[in-house]
Amino acid sequence: MNYIGSKFSILNFIDETINDFVKPKNNNIVLCDIFSGTGVVGKYFKKKGYTIISNDIEYYSYITAKHFIENNKELTFSKLKKNNIDNVFEYLNDIDGKKGFIYNNYSLAGTRGKEFERQYFSDKNAQKIDAIRLCIENWKNEKLLDENEYNFLIASLIESADKVANTASVYEAFLKKLKKSAEKDMVLSPIETLIVENSNNNKVYNEDCNKLVKNISGDILYMDPPYNTRKYDTNYHMLETIALYDNPEIKGKTGVRCETTKKSKYCIKKEATEAFEDLIKNAKFKYILLSYNDEGIIPINEIKRIMSKYGKYKCYEKKHRRFKADKNRDYIRDFTIEYIHCLEKNDSKKK
Repeated sequence: MNYIGSKFSILNFIDETINDFVKPKNNNIVLCDIFSGTGVVGKYFKKKGYTIISNDIEYYSYITAKHFIENNKELTFSKLKKNNIDNVFEYLNDIDGKKGFIYNNYSLAGTRGKEFERQYFSDKNAQKIDAIRLCIENWKNEKLLDENEYNFLIASLIESADKVANTASVYEAFLKKLKKSAEKDMVLSPIETLIVENSNNNKVYNEDCNKLVKNISGDILYMDPPYNTRKYDTNYHMLETIALYDNPEIKGKTGVRCETTKKSKYCIKKEATEAFEDLIKNAKFKYILLSYNDEGIIPINEIKRIMSKYGKYKCYEKKHRRFKADKNRDYIRDFTIEYIHCLEKNDSKKK
């Protein structure tokens, strides 16, 4: 998935920073990825044997992390007659499409004649998304899926739908005409099925990070908050609706969800710095690492000032290729400077 701020390309940089600043003596470390996004950081360090705490306020991120972080066993689908992954996906790909919420609100045929006509998906793909999503939910309600199997199927649908979405990259807008990839029939494909097994008690949350941090503890807190005013609840509202499939109230030309509970303070200039310090102050972790680039809305000197109040501060930097959400937009630079601000906290055990 082409995801704003994904840390996939700098995983080695994060690992090298931890090795230099934390100097872990073994892999018996509890790392919290508190803004998990696609979950790549947690998955990477789970492979290294760390105990992972993962969190994201967006439900589609939570569902994906539940599969990668909490699941430690092979998926068997033993309660379904189609009791292996290949048979399950063959069945879901063959079911007839249905005119459900996605079709009725985000396809051209489903919205024709309404106040806003939308084309996030082709008519056929929108019906297929609805049919698959409804089938998965029915299997869950009939107790034919365990939690891990359910999360895996929903995460697979999110990723597969994203591949045929009629957008430039994110879901703030749709294209007027179907692009080539959106014209293709959606094929439901398994999200990565390689399960990283470890015996650790890995845990995934779907909470506000500033509230959650007061109730968890560990060795390393890794923070990758939004850098700017781009809001994830708007940019990825379609994936949230597919994940929840809760028939939400929507509004406007783009059909964004009307809910306001997920507006991040880290995307608001007047609130981001205060929210950041609140998180640092309440964190019960010995080491805190913050990924942030040189175009972030919290000034670098403010980050240094705040983190230095609570212990030993150090900063690492790396040149990083820019994420271009809009391929038609002119960008001043092709690269940004990615910083990892590090804190060895003096009072990590205090509440």
